[in-house]
Amino acid sequence: MEIVKQMKVPAEFLYETIIKSVLADIEAQTDKKLTIKQLKGFEYTKTFSKHSHATIKIEEAMENESYQYRTTNNKNDFLVSYQIRSIDSENCELHYHEKMESFGFMQSMNDTLIGIVWSPMKKKRFKQMLQLIEEDYAKKIAG
Repeated sequence: MEIVKQMKVPAEFLYETIIKSVLADIEAQTDKKLTIKQLKGFEYTKTFSKHSHATIKIEEAMENESYQYRTTNNKNDFLVSYQIRSIDSENCELHYHEKMESFGFMQSMNDTLIGIVWSPMKKKRFKQMLQLIEEDYAKKIAG
């Protein structure tokens, strides 16, 4: 999945919003409070359900520019990248990219089928989330 969107928020605000979520997830999963500077290279196990967990490794965290992480489990490897480009003091462009590599032919076929079915809904939800971030910023500057 790939999404490129011009956003009505400063690059700093978008990056901070993404990273706050990341730090909250890390704390919920590990009970560790990290700083932004400690993110790059950090690896932890995330539990999704009783029988589902994955290793998450933060591969890149460049302030106000990029964030990238990799989620690996026994079925696939999932890479997510956020590239942020500042347009001016109130606007930025987000380039979001995710790529999944499945392990094994049957898993690959299953993931392809699921992707075809769920991808449009996933894109829609992601765009709604970006809209909420813009609304949150608008409220913040309105006072």
